[in-house]
Amino acid sequence: MFRFAQHDKPRSVEPPRIINIEDLRSAAKRRLPRVVFDYIDGGAEDEWTLRENSRAFEEVTFRPRCAVATPACDLRVSVLGAFLSMPLILTPVGSSRLMYPRGEEAAAGAAGVAGIAYALSTLSGCRLEDVAAASTGPLWYQLYLVGGRDCALSAIERAKAAGFSALVVTIDTAVAGMRERDLRNGVKELLSGKLRSMLPFVSQLLIKPRWLVGFLADGGLMKFPNVVVPGKGAMLYADVTAALEHSVVTWNDLNWIRQAWGGPIVIKGIHTEDDARRAVEAGANALVVSNHGGRQLDGVAPTLRILPEVVASVGDRIEVLLDGGVRRGSDIVKALCLGARAVMIGRAYAYGLGAAGGAGVARTIEILRSDLVRTLKLLGCASIAELDRSYVDVPADWPGK
Repeated sequence: MFRFAQHDKPRSVEPPRIINIEDLRSAAKRRLPRVVFDYIDGGAEDEWTLRENSRAFEEVTFRPRCAVATPACDLRVSVLGAFLSMPLILTPVGSSRLMYPRGEEAAAGAAGVAGIAYALSTLSGCRLEDVAAASTGPLWYQLYLVGGRDCALSAIERAKAAGFSALVVTIDTAVAGMRERDLRNGVKELLSGKLRSMLPFVSQLLIKPRWLVGFLADGGLMKFPNVVVPGKGAMLYADVTAALEHSVVTWNDLNWIRQAWGGPIVIKGIHTEDDARRAVEAGANALVVSNHGGRQLDGVAPTLRILPEVVASVGDRIEVLLDGGVRRGSDIVKALCLGARAVMIGRAYAYGLGAAGGAGVARTIEILRSDLVRTLKLLGCASIAELDRSYVDVPADWPGK
């Protein structure tokens, strides 16, 4: 279904080698150069928000119904009119071809086989048409305004023609976050193309020969084929940071984006109840409570803590999704109990992709699916549709509780 370098065949991701998402993280760390692994694993500044996104799930505890027979559990959910086999969507992760050859195609293919949705990043190394051909499941396209309005309009038309069913507009990237790991690993220098600047950082690539051979066989450092700048062609990797600083999305932009797209729109990057209401007013069909996985503004509250406030502010006027910190199926259950219709994962599947390509992504989904079923059975709940606040205890000081 999708191509990868034969000399970088994935190692087994089956148990007992891989039991949970942390095992996939460790496997990705072993296979990838430090600069690529830290791109997946790192966050902004002190990485407080990155850590708190996961820790927040520890503060919510379960209230199970015991002595309840649940021989089968129904995980199905409808999101934006599409039926998913479980309440899980793969969130946009840029530069996935750095993690594995044809990375976006591999991830989309695994999502399609699993019956869940995949959202493709604007900053994809694979053409959106190729990603669409690799998947049998629902596909969403994420929109950054890098390259300008004409560039964005062209991508929107291509996405519509290729069969993408929803547009994800990310609103929390006025500038790139201060990701200190990237600076220490020499990302800027490695992208410069200047041998003298690159030399102090090249060794981290050379000590991962399996990754390096696959990377070079896949074409080396890619351009971004879905960001075609008029008169210049596909955007270069080195140009992205500067382009992001000149491509902030405002609420006014939603007018022309909605008119050009004509289909469901998801607003990603909601942190407050005020912005949640703005998303409703802007005509969005869904919103994502997200702090970009702690990669933008450090010190932002964890998304699970904000979720009840957002849900209370919009009611049933818009579908509410959540991303950030999800590592277990029990995390998904907690988010659903607090009002999310589904969750989006980024790092969790990127670890799988970095560890073993499409097989690693499939293993990520399998782990979370098994976790979900087990958690529901232990809660005495036969269907995710039955989940509500009565199944959890939430700290008294959380907003919107």
